[in-house]
Amino acid sequence: MSEPIKKAKSVSVDNYVQNSIRTEYSRVTNLIEQSSYRYSLQEREDPNLYRELFAYDEVPKVSFNHREVPEKMPSDIWITDTTFRDGQQSTSPFTVRQIVDLYKMMHKLGGPKGLIRQSEFFVYTEKDREALRQCQELGYEFPEITTWIRASQKDFELVKSLGIKETGILVSCSDYHIYNKMGLTRQSALEKYLGIVREALELGIKPRCHFEDITRADFYGFVVPFAEALARLGEDYGIPVKIRACDTMGYGVSYPGVALPRSVPGIIYGLNHYAGIQASEIEWHGHNDFYKAVTNAATAWLYGASGVNCSLLGIGERTGNCPLEAMVMEYASLRGTTDGMDTTVITDIARYFEEEIGYQIPPRTPFVGADFNVTRAGIHADGLLKDEEIYNIFDTEKLLKRPASVAVDATSGLAGVAHWLNSQLASRGHADRKVDKHHPAVEAVKKMVDAEYAAGRNTSMGSRELLAMFRRVDSELYALIRPARDDD
Repeated sequence: MSEPIKKAKSVSVDNYVQNSIRTEYSRVTNLIEQSSYRYSLQEREDPNLYRELFAYDEVPKVSFNHREVPEKMPSDIWITDTTFRDGQQSTSPFTVRQIVDLYKMMHKLGGPKGLIRQSEFFVYTEKDREALRQCQELGYEFPEITTWIRASQKDFELVKSLGIKETGILVSCSDYHIYNKMGLTRQSALEKYLGIVREALELGIKPRCHFEDITRADFYGFVVPFAEALARLGEDYGIPVKIRACDTMGYGVSYPGVALPRSVPGIIYGLNHYAGIQASEIEWHGHNDFYKAVTNAATAWLYGASGVNCSLLGIGERTGNCPLEAMVMEYASLRGTTDGMDTTVITDIARYFEEEIGYQIPPRTPFVGADFNVTRAGIHADGLLKDEEIYNIFDTEKLLKRPASVAVDATSGLAGVAHWLNSQLASRGHADRKVDKHHPAVEAVKKMVDAEYAAGRNTSMGSRELLAMFRRVDSELYALIRPARDDD
C-alpha cells in the first residue's frame, strides 16, 4: 500500500516543497527541469477561507501573481455528460423514455469517434436503474454509462451489480467543506477519502473523484498531496484514479497570470505537473455563476485536461453547468473539424426539450434558442436578405438545421413575412413547401401585422404571435409549422 501522507511541520509556503529537488532532461519539453517538487499535506487548526478573495459581503476578487504556465492541450480531448445527474437535479425528473431518447441523441451527436465519451446516471431509484438498464441494452460503446454515488459499501456493490466500470465519488477539497460542512480536519478528510476510494478499487471499480469546490481549496496544501496519494493508490491496484476538478461555485478564472486557487490554468497544470495525473484522467466540471463556464472549460482543454464535463442546454445547479452543445462548437473551433459529430442533432435535442419535456429555452440562447440566428434590426435584415453570410455566424441551416431568419416588424413588408414563414417551414422539414410573398396567407398576415403597428406597437413581432396569426388564416400551413405541444 502507499505510504501515508505525513503531516507538515509548518504551514509556511516555503516548506511546501521538500528538499530533494533534482534536475533531469524532459523528453516532452526538451528542457532540463526541476522535476521533484513534492507537496506535503498542510494541516491547520482553523480553515483557510481565503477571506481576502471571498469576503462574503463583497463580489469575489480576482488576484494575480503574474505566474503563467504553459499550454499543453492533450492529443485527445472529449466531452462528458452530466445531464441525468447534475442536470436533472435542476428540472422536473425525466421519465425513463425521455432519458433513453436523449441518450440516443447524445450517441448520434458524439459521432463514430465517441467524442461525447461518457454520461453520468443516478442509481438510487428503480426508475433511475431502469433507465440505465435500457440505455445499456442499446449496446453503444459511447457515451459510456457511469454513475455517481454516495461513498458507501452498499452503493459500491450496487454499481458493481449493474456492470458499471466507473463511478463518481464526492471528495470535497476546500476548507469550507472539510471544516465547516463535515467538521473534519484536512488529515482526517484525506484518510477518510483514501479509505473510500480503496473500497471502490477493491471491487475493481474505477473511481472518479469529484474534487468539490477546488477553486476555493488550498491547492498546494491539500489538493496536490491528495491527488498524488490517489495516483499512488491507483498504481497499487492497477486502476488509474480519475480526478474531476469541480468549480462548484463558478469561481474559476482563465486570465493569464491569475493566482490560485481561482486559476483554471494553474489547477490543470498543477494536477498534471506536480501531482502526476495524466491528461486522460483529468476532467473539468464548471458552473456558470459568473458567466465563465464555457471559457473555463475550453481553458481546461488548452492546459492539459482531456475531459470537460457538461450538460445538455447547460441545465444544472443554480446557474447551470457548461452547455454540452457549446463545447461541441468549441471542439470544432479548436480542432478545425467536427471529427464526425453530427451537429444537427443539437437542434433535435433542443426541440425535444421544449416539445416533449416542456422545458422552455430562453429564445436568445446560442445555438438552441428560437431567436439565436434571427435578425431584428431593419438594416441587418436588409443585409441578411441580400447575403445571409453578412449577419449569420455560420451556415446554421447546414450545421444546425436552423436557417437564418428575419424578425417581422413594421418595415418587413410581404418579403419579410414570407421569409419568416419559409424559415419555419424549412426548420420543420418542409422546405419543399416554400411560398412566395404573394401567397394569400402571407398577404393576410401582413395586414394583421400592419394593424398592430397602426395601433401604436413599436416592437418586432414574436414567433408565437406570428404562429397564432398563421393559425387563424391558414390551418394547413399552420399544421406544418406548429410546435408539437400546441393544442389544436
